[in-house]
Amino acid sequence: MRSIVIAGALSCVLLGAAPAGAAPEVRSAQFETYCSPVDPGLEELSGLTSIDGVLYAIGDSGTDHRLAVLDEQCVVVRWLDVPVDPYDVEDLASHGGRLWLSDTGDNRARRDTIAITGMDPSTGAGELHRLTYPDGPHDAETLLIEPSGRPVVVTKELSGVSGIYVPVGDTTVDQLSSPGPTPLRKVGELAFERTATPGGPPFVAGSILATGGATSADGTVVAIRTYNDLYLFGVHGGNIVEALGSDPVVVAAPQQPQGEALAFDSDGNLLVASEAVSSDAAAGPLPPIQMLRGATDLVTAERTDTQLATAGTEAESKNRWVLGAMAVAGVLVMLSVAYGVRAARRR
Repeated sequence: MRSIVIAGALSCVLLGAAPAGAAPEVRSAQFETYCSPVDPGLEELSGLTSIDGVLYAIGDSGTDHRLAVLDEQCVVVRWLDVPVDPYDVEDLASHGGRLWLSDTGDNRARRDTIAITGMDPSTGAGELHRLTYPDGPHDAETLLIEPSGRPVVVTKELSGVSGIYVPVGDTTVDQLSSPGPTPLRKVGELAFERTATPGGPPFVAGSILATGGATSADGTVVAIRTYNDLYLFGVHGGNIVEALGSDPVVVAAPQQPQGEALAFDSDGNLLVASEAVSSDAAAGPLPPIQMLRGATDLVTAERTDTQLATAGTEAESKNRWVLGAMAVAGVLVMLSVAYGVRAARRR
């Protein structure tokens, strides 16, 4: 999606668009190469997902008419034709054993509807489900699906403040009408602050633009990425919208030319991928898909540390209360003794 690089550059330079606030604490992490794509059809790689250990990938506008099935070496085992004519597929998710294509790209903010396309990973058969925003067009590159099946769309805003949308009536992906449209409702916002993490397209404030999302296989962690960083949120009770309002674990992404894709594997590892710098073969090999092992464990560890800190604070508060109560009791005892002595002398 080369046009967003130019548009983003001009917008961020001219408008200075970025939310005001403290930058998040960004952790460094060790990434390793998972595999390296070589098929030219993956030059615009924008969406990844995994079903039963099989990795699926799709590019964005211009290359999103088909979806790749990859082996562990990133070799394309086969291509699946997308069952409808897409506008601009920007993310890829899975739920209920099916693929869900997020046809939500809208760089120029002029689409009357966006869409989610469901696909059978074996046959490629599927259907279109149109959606409408309640407040006008938005560009969006992030699709998350809750364990219940409710889709959550997170927009990509030059201001750095993304909107969070779900279907009216909390309709699940399996219940969406076809072709629709189904109206969306805005249920929150997610603000990104600038960070010092290097990488991403030149002249773009890549740390404030949401470019992709993924839900862990067990539904307990969701990840949203920018060009520069990865935001990991713990999910309780399957409510992703609620999770996006909590404090995330933020990890610096590996330097990539235009990182827009990510997916969890069945072991809780996080895969991150990027578009190429150029479609020219002379520009070099395609960016590798990289892996952060134990990504879901980072959230679990953070949750445990928080619980321990909270427990420590509560224990300290309780100890202070006990000491205070003992002091008051001591004073009362002393006053009682003094009163008894005075009463005895009066007799």
